Amino acid sequence: MATSKPVTAILLMSCPDRKGLVATVAQFLHERGANITHADHHVDPEAGIFFMRVEWEVEGFSLSTEETRQEFGQLVESFEMKWSLHYSNQVQRVALFSSKDDHCLLDLLWRYRAGELPHAQMPILISNHLDHSHIAKEYGMDFRHFPMTPETKASQEKKEIEILKDYEIDLIVLARYMQIITPQFVEAFPRQIINIHHSFLPAFIGANPSRKAYERGVKLVGATSHY
Repeated sequence: MATSKPVTAILLMSCPDRKGLVATVAQFLHERGANITHADHHVDPEAGIFFMRVEWEVEGFSLSTEETRQEFGQLVESFEMKWSLHYSNQVQRVALFSSKDDHCLLDLLWRYRAGELPHAQMPILISNHLDHSHIAKEYGMDFRHFPMTPETKASQEKKEIEILKDYEIDLIVLARYMQIITPQFVEAFPRQIINIHHSFLPAFIGANPSRKAYERGVKLVGATSHY
């Protein structure tokens, strides 16, 4: 019989690098009874920026959500830190973007219907083509069609942003959406857009990266998932 996973809290952090950051965060959580289940950190040596993600079980932790925000905020006030607190049982409202190919879109929706994404809601599908309108209808999603040309891209993206804000979207998934989104669109949803490119970026950007890798004689290929 399957058992439910414990609810966890997740802190995401970034700030200028300095000594003792990992120890400071770990000590803060330890002193308040946290059982840390995952912790990852990375330093960008060129920019001098420290990144960290730490996850712990809510059960046994002595602080409420508001107390955590207040006490952790006070702790890192002098660190110039950008941070956010999340929970594993929070429902995420997800918008899907697609073009003509449907395999990525269908894989996500099949998993959604099968219950593999229990904390996601997928209310809307946006596309620059009409090909997937029947898929949206089958899954009870709103479908919005925004054909793109270089001349209309800015105005169309403005309409998309308004709709996504109306739907209170938390995450945008580009499921084989074959358009380059503009900086203005990215700025409207910082760290809320996820894309998978089938090469190891920054190598082989653009279309047909597998073919480009083959023609260059690359021995190891893969994919890059990035926000």
